[in-house]
Amino acid sequence: MQAQLIEFLGNHWILFMTLGVILGLLTYNLIVGDRGSVDPVGATTLINQKDAAVVDVRPVADYAKGHILNAVNVPMNGFKNQTAALAKFKDRPIVVTCRSGSQSQAACHLLRKAGFPEVYNLKGGIMAWESASLPLTRKKR
Repeated sequence: MQAQLIEFLGNHWILFMTLGVILGLLTYNLIVGDRGSVDPVGATTLINQKDAAVVDVRPVADYAKGHILNAVNVPMNGFKNQTAALAKFKDRPIVVTCRSGSQSQAACHLLRKAGFPEVYNLKGGIMAWESASLPLTRKKR
């Protein structure tokens, strides 16, 4: 039995390496994945009590359909080149949002890399915000 297992591992070592990498990445995601994220209630607390800025990284058309009050729209397709425009928010917490929370996670990473100290991803994005029955506005900032 042990000899067969060793032979099987030897014949399929690439599959076992792949399995190890996938398990490692899943474990990493479970441990580190939600760090720096807030739910809609946490975001409203940051906005109301700490004067957090809201950065919406959705395309302009989606932003125009409804966004969080006073959110600044910086679409993800040019986000990396526009982080300097957000420098005025460097001394405030920043809540970054998109449709579902995945693109805003990447934007949070870029902002942290650019030296922004307090950046939060809105977990679930605008979809979670709407599900929590929180208001959206269509007014341009």
